Amino acid sequence: MNGVTELEHLRTQLTVARSEIKNLRQQVKNLQHIFSKEHQYALKLLNEFSSKDCERIETIGEIEKNTSFSDTENAVTCDNDDVHFKPIGVIRTVFSEKRAVPRQAVLASTVESRIELSPKIFNNPEHSLEGLENFSHIWIIYYFHRHPNHTKAKVAPPRLGGERVGVFSTRSPHRPCPIGLSLVQLDRIEDSKVYFYGTDMVNGTPVLDIKPYIPQYDIPVRQVELEFNNSREAPDGEETSVLGSVPSTSRLAPIANVSIPSWVLQSSNLNVEFCPLAATRIQALGITQASIVDVLKADPRSVYLRTKYGSQTYTFGLGDLTVTCKFDDKKATVTVLQIRNDVDTETALSTL
Repeated sequence: MNGVTELEHLRTQLTVARSEIKNLRQQVKNLQHIFSKEHQYALKLLNEFSSKDCERIETIGEIEKNTSFSDTENAVTCDNDDVHFKPIGVIRTVFSEKRAVPRQAVLASTVESRIELSPKIFNNPEHSLEGLENFSHIWIIYYFHRHPNHTKAKVAPPRLGGERVGVFSTRSPHRPCPIGLSLVQLDRIEDSKVYFYGTDMVNGTPVLDIKPYIPQYDIPVRQVELEFNNSREAPDGEETSVLGSVPSTSRLAPIANVSIPSWVLQSSNLNVEFCPLAATRIQALGITQASIVDVLKADPRSVYLRTKYGSQTYTFGLGDLTVTCKFDDKKATVTVLQIRNDVDTETALSTL
């Protein structure tokens, strides 16, 4: 019986491998086609760049070079256009690659990660975290180190199915200043490490700052019948004393005119299923399905993959695991076909 089960397992692996190879071949073919079109377009632009245009550009350059502004009061100058930040630490997550990383932290509420503060910022980095344990949620500001600076004014959010909108109306990581902001649930603090739930970052992401989440400040509200005993503005670090001076009769009312585009509310909520082989594998590995379900139910595929290869297999990494699944867009279902432990595979290969 065990021999039959092992044979079925090997057949399933072979089928998945063949499908993945087919997908890779198709992707390479598409990339070759895209490269060919861009190459032809570049050659066309070079051919159209006549000597007359060169002379015109040179003339304009000389005019700009010889032009001087006598009105120094209206001149705008900047000694340094670059702003440099030094990361305060790094984020450790189960996502070693960008593929399948949740688009929002709330979509992976069961996935735990941690921030490791750098000892180069503070002599005692754990001192900078004192008091943070009193908050349930925190803001993490970080750098999209896997995304180069994006200079295009429009991007195509996955929920719009390829339609482009202004980059500043989205949370896309493709930005001129690739900075990310995530609201996560604080789990615990151990020395200079901050553990949290809610992960939408790739492993090794540099952290720029950590701030506590305060509903009174971070949720749009209108202060009604609010009278301060002390009307002065509080210096940094004294906000608690000012809040303490608010009379008990004061209340905060939500602002009614907060609005967002309808496409933002459009979300995928796929049904995640596990084939018998994958379910057995999960039990053997002693892991839970929650993290895998969190990643897949929100459909991590890009618009390109969803439209071009919607029915083909999809593979992504989750820590030491490699998960292979297949989407059925008509039934709004994704089925997990295989779960492989990369550590066990490497150990087995090393013994050969």
